[in-house]
Amino acid sequence: MKSSRLVSILLLLQTRGRMTAAQLAEELEVSVRTVYRDVEALGAAGVPLYGDAGHAGGYRLLDGYRTRLTGLTADEAEALFLAGVPGPAAQLGLGPVLAAAQLKVRAALPPELRVHADRISGRFHLDAPGWYTDAGTDEVPYLPAVADAVWNNKILHIEYRRWREPTDVERRLEPYGLVLKAGRWYVVAGPGPRTFRVDQILELASSDEGFTRPDDFDLAAHWTAYQRGFHQRLYQDRAEAVVRLAPGVALARAVRQDGPAGPDGWTVARVPIESVEHAHAEFLRLGADIEVLQPPELRERIARTVTELAALYGNSPVRGGN
Repeated sequence: MKSSRLVSILLLLQTRGRMTAAQLAEELEVSVRTVYRDVEALGAAGVPLYGDAGHAGGYRLLDGYRTRLTGLTADEAEALFLAGVPGPAAQLGLGPVLAAAQLKVRAALPPELRVHADRISGRFHLDAPGWYTDAGTDEVPYLPAVADAVWNNKILHIEYRRWREPTDVERRLEPYGLVLKAGRWYVVAGPGPRTFRVDQILELASSDEGFTRPDDFDLAAHWTAYQRGFHQRLYQDRAEAVVRLAPGVALARAVRQDGPAGPDGWTVARVPIESVEHAHAEFLRLGADIEVLQPPELRERIARTVTELAALYGNSPVRGGN
C-alpha cells in the first residue's frame, strides 16, 4: 500500500541518513519512478525532506526531524530485539512484516537505546531447525552465567564434557555469543572461535577478567559457516549408519541416498553418526519409519530396546491405573 510505503521511506531516511532514489527503490522493491512520486507526496504532506543532486547526492530529512512512534525503555528495546527471529519469520512469510516492525522501532529509539538493540542483535542468534529431528529440552543450569559473561565480555573457566576421549576437559572461554538451536543452547567462544553446548558444562567459574570481543566478529555469519562445516565433518570424522527409510521420511541434509526407492517406496541411505548411543536415541524417534541395517551393534541395540518395549506394553496390564 502507498501509505505503508511512504512511512517506510520516512523511517529509512531517519535511520540510515542520506539515500538515493535507486537505493530506496531497491530497498522497497519498487521502481525509481515510484520513489520520485512518493517523495513528492511526502513533501506535499509537510515532511521536511530534501534532495541533493550530484554524485554524492540523495534524499535526506532536515536535521533534527524525527517520528514519535514509541517510548520504549532500554530493557524493552533489548527484549524486543532478542525476540526477533528472521529465519522462522521468513519461512512463515512474515519476513517483510518483521523487518518493517523492527525498522519502525529502531527509527523511534533515541541513540542511546539504539545501541542496546544493536548489541542484542550482535550477541544472540536464534537458529530453529534441528540437526536431525526436533531436539528435546535439556537442563542448562549455567546458562544465566554464560549469558552474563557474553553480555559483559568476561572470561569463563569451565569443566566441559565432550563426546570423545578424554571426555571431561577444562577450558578457558572468551564468550562471544549464544545461539539457540532446536531447543539447545550453544556458546561461541574464543580463542578460535569454537562452539560449546551449554548443557554439557559440568562446572563453571566466572571471573572479573575481561576480554576484547573482535570488532569484525559476526555471530550469525559464523554460525552459518559452522553448520556447513558440521555437516562436512560428519562425513569425514564420524562413523556411518546404513538405514532404510519409509516413503516421505527425511532425516537431515547430511544423508546420502543409495540408489532409487524400492518397489515398496522405501529408500536406503547412509547417515553419519557421532556414536551408537547418539544414533540409538535419534533413530528411535522415528519408530517404524526407519530400519537400521548397519552397523550390527546399532541394529542389535535398537532391536533389544524394541523387544523390551514390546514386553513392557504387550500383554501386561497398566500399572498404577484405575
